[in-house]
Amino acid sequence: MASIIARRAFSQRAFSTTARRFAADPALKEETKRNPELMILGGVMVLALGGAGLYFGRSPTKSTSEAPVGLAKSGMPWETGATEGKYRYHPGGDPDASPRDAPSAVNVVVIPDVNLPKHLHDKYNKWGKDGY
Repeated sequence: MASIIARRAFSQRAFSTTARRFAADPALKEETKRNPELMILGGVMVLALGGAGLYFGRSPTKSTSEAPVGLAKSGMPWETGATEGKYRYHPGGDPDASPRDAPSAVNVVVIPDVNLPKHLHDKYNKWGKDGY
């Protein structure tokens, strides 16, 4: 078995398939001579795709832009003995600033500062109505 493998590995025939595969196809040479702008277009496409790959490989895009927020020391509600269950954080990420209660995503209602006539407010405000 070893002799068959050795004979096959060191014979000239083992490399003939590779040489034929890398040989230039006459149809490709003819097409390149007929349309030389394909080389330029191919180079531009390689640069564009390579640049996009480099860009997205270094700074991937996300669906949301989130920034890490530094929690205050003992900022978890169970660590402070708080009854409301509020997390605490340092505003602006500055550990020297006094910690604040973090807003809750569950029960905070943002009321926009919009002055509408009462009939328009009743028409478009869905808050508290059935089905919303």
